[in-house]
Amino acid sequence: MSQPTELPRAHRAHLDELVAACPEMTDLAELVGEFATILAERRGTDLDGWFVQFCEAGLTELDPFVGGIDQDHDAAVAGPTVPYNNGPIEGVNTKTKLITRQMHGRAQFSATSAPHPALA
Repeated sequence: MSQPTELPRAHRAHLDELVAACPEMTDLAELVGEFATILAERRGTDLDGWFVQFCEAGLTELDPFVGGIDQDHDAAVAGPTVPYNNGPIEGVNTKTKLITRQMHGRAQFSATSAPHPALA
């Protein structure tokens, strides 16, 4: 996720080509850019206005995405708004899963390596 105004030159050129080739892409590009800005600037309260813009544009391509967000509207608004996140907990969870996999033998050396002397 990068700021829409800070797209690399190649990405900006590709987006401009798509918008020029398909007029419907103009609205889609604007909606996606606005959504990215809302997330990047942590303005979750602006999501309701974005939903209104989406409905007015009539773009069915984003219906599954917007429907998923709308199902858990409160969490979607709170996510980019509140300063808290579950990043540290997910880090501990990842470490725990790694240790578990190692203990159950999923993260072994290749079968061509020599076995441990205690296992021989």
